[in-house]
Amino acid sequence: MPLNTPCCFIGLPQWNHPEWQDGPLAGNTQHHPLGRYARYFSSVEGNTTFYGLPSADTVARWLQETPDHFRFCFKFPQSISHLASLRNCTDELNILFQTMAPLQEKLGLLCLQLPETFSPEQLSTLAQFFQQLPADFQYSIEVRHPDFFRKDDREKAFNQLLLETGVNRTIFDTRPLFKHPRDDAITREALSAKPNLPVHAIATGQFPMVRFITALDWQSSQHYLNPWIKKVSQWLDEGRSPFVFLHTPNNGAAPDVAHAFANKLEAERPGQVAFIRWPDHQQQQSDLF
Repeated sequence: MPLNTPCCFIGLPQWNHPEWQDGPLAGNTQHHPLGRYARYFSSVEGNTTFYGLPSADTVARWLQETPDHFRFCFKFPQSISHLASLRNCTDELNILFQTMAPLQEKLGLLCLQLPETFSPEQLSTLAQFFQQLPADFQYSIEVRHPDFFRKDDREKAFNQLLLETGVNRTIFDTRPLFKHPRDDAITREALSAKPNLPVHAIATGQFPMVRFITALDWQSSQHYLNPWIKKVSQWLDEGRSPFVFLHTPNNGAAPDVAHAFANKLEAERPGQVAFIRWPDHQQQQSDLF
């Protein structure tokens, strides 16, 4: 995938999962799961950095295991986003960027996920925080306070700040999960952990980010997923390169969701989808490792 043209990066919220051992991502245990994952997917949500930064050796391994076109989307540590509430965190930011510097060419977005307690009343704090960020990285932000979704002057001011700074507004589409809840343990856990907020499909930067979670029966969620084909196609036509991450309640079937989405998008925008289709015969794929 040439990176000098608009393309859609497709990924999952993780690169390894116990339920993927019999599918296309399975392989010899001597091979790193990230390397197997990166044979097909072009990006991944790096949730591990939310809890702690990796060692230099780990960063070097990530760099080695991924092809040139691969893009990581790592979260800002919770020490910055939650504990410090974006204030007085210069030291933590310096450590973050020093840690990520070797991966810079493979960084898609650095993702700021704010807690539900962070409201539009703190917009000036957010603006000051953005001023501290190096300009040679790309960023996204996910907000969860309901007042960011009122379509009023507060949301307009927030979106305007993002437009001015080029920070991408992350869109988390949880409608399939909340509109068709099931009373099983996996769904109940997902319902308790995911936000139930409106979907405002706005692109404020060059790299819109969509996080989409299906119901446990992911096939039943396709009528929610299909409109994203049109929206992503629109962004591609505008010269943007979106990141789309596909989830299921426990992510066991997330590769299948991503595969289906990528195939549909490829049919609409051939050559603009950064995803390698896996072989029809999964056993043949396992034999490659």
